[in-house]
Amino acid sequence: MNQIVECVPNFSEGRNPATIQALIDAVTSTAGVALLDHSMDTDHHRAVLTFCGTPAAIVEAAFRAIRIATDLIDLRTPIGVHPRIGATDVVPFIPIRGTTMQDCVQLAKRLGGRVGRELEIPVFLYESAAAHPDHVPLEAVRRGGLEGLAFRMASDPDWTPDFGPPRLHQSAGAIAIGARPPLIAYNVNLRSSDVEIARSIARVIRQSSGGLSHLKAIGVELASRGLVQVAMNLTNYQVTPIHTALQAVKTEAAKHGIEVAGSELIGLVPQAALDQAAAALLNLSRFDSGHILETRIAETILKKDEAEQTLSNFLAAVAEAKPTPAGGSVAALVGALAASLGVMGARLSQQSDSTARLLELSLQLHRLVHEDMDAYERLSTAYRIPQHRPDRSVAVSKALQRATEVPMEIVEAACEVGRYLVAVREKVKPAVRSDLTVGLTMAIAAAQAGLSTVKANIESPINHQLMEIIRARIAKAITNLDELRGLC
Repeated sequence: MNQIVECVPNFSEGRNPATIQALIDAVTSTAGVALLDHSMDTDHHRAVLTFCGTPAAIVEAAFRAIRIATDLIDLRTPIGVHPRIGATDVVPFIPIRGTTMQDCVQLAKRLGGRVGRELEIPVFLYESAAAHPDHVPLEAVRRGGLEGLAFRMASDPDWTPDFGPPRLHQSAGAIAIGARPPLIAYNVNLRSSDVEIARSIARVIRQSSGGLSHLKAIGVELASRGLVQVAMNLTNYQVTPIHTALQAVKTEAAKHGIEVAGSELIGLVPQAALDQAAAALLNLSRFDSGHILETRIAETILKKDEAEQTLSNFLAAVAEAKPTPAGGSVAALVGALAASLGVMGARLSQQSDSTARLLELSLQLHRLVHEDMDAYERLSTAYRIPQHRPDRSVAVSKALQRATEVPMEIVEAACEVGRYLVAVREKVKPAVRSDLTVGLTMAIAAAQAGLSTVKANIESPINHQLMEIIRARIAKAITNLDELRGLC
């Protein structure tokens, strides 16, 4: 999975396991999505799911869960202590791998449009996705709860939803959908039943009251446990770490003669945040994640697994019953491998100039793997243009030119790889010469394969001037190949 997005929707249900399971089933039934975590809390009357997947799949999974929540959760029933505006209260998208915050903004808009259109629920975009500055902080959207939001929607044009109707859904309320960096939901429980003390501590430590930067906090009652809680969101744990938040609560609680009963994480937490806390509590200097055994093992194995998976995926793609990737892409990959063998030999024999050029050729041929696929796709698209269209002949001619130039570039690059391999082989130790001979054989094969594609395409009715240019390059490549075969 080259692109991974995380989604952490919060639902206003924490007491009915059957409803939570239905939400989980909606997510896990979506191909391309993996459920990472789920939690439910009776006092907060809230459930949180954490899942990740490809951008397209993550939007589909989120929509399915929202649809189930709309059917099964009714905001007119008794509520919990956590602020909320909807059956599905908030849906954030977080970029994890191969994606940007702007990508997640587009996902938020795509999901919001569908929710507003198909489920008729008003959607407010927040954080990085917000279209209005007043909607950026989630607490601004939630201010005053359902009643406060309904009043603003009815009286203030700035509070017209980004998507959906200009009024609350009768049972599902509204939804905040956005894009944000990872945050940590961290709660500290106090040995007290006085919720006003928890609220007072929350006011002191949160950023909006002049407290810790990037910290949001509220005080709530945990009736089922006979405790009160300072519930916090750390929106930038590198600025305000977990242990700093905990110490702030402890300090304020001590002023009231109250002890901390424990703390809890809601959802998942970045490993770096725990490493940070451990290093601080142990007073470690020069500490980083590389000191952690499991992390080092995981990183090392992951790199190996990713390389194996990439090759496995390519082999599977070549074997599929479709025209790409095919001969040209395979030829380019073989040429890139030949060049990489040359880089190895040149490095071992300290031939810096050859190392640099062979590395460039390896990267060039790797790029041509994808360019050959793209050229074929463009040619197929051109051929699908109806015969009567006047632009068809020009489109086909241009696509054929590209479909011929790419394999010709593969041929020429592979021939150059072969020449470098011959030169490098003369200066390496005997034990390495056989590896470079393998590389030379592969370079010749890549050039010959690319030449076959070029010759096939040149027979098509393309621009005559290009045909003459290509034929001159073919003749030169054939001469080079004959020389390389004599040296193999």
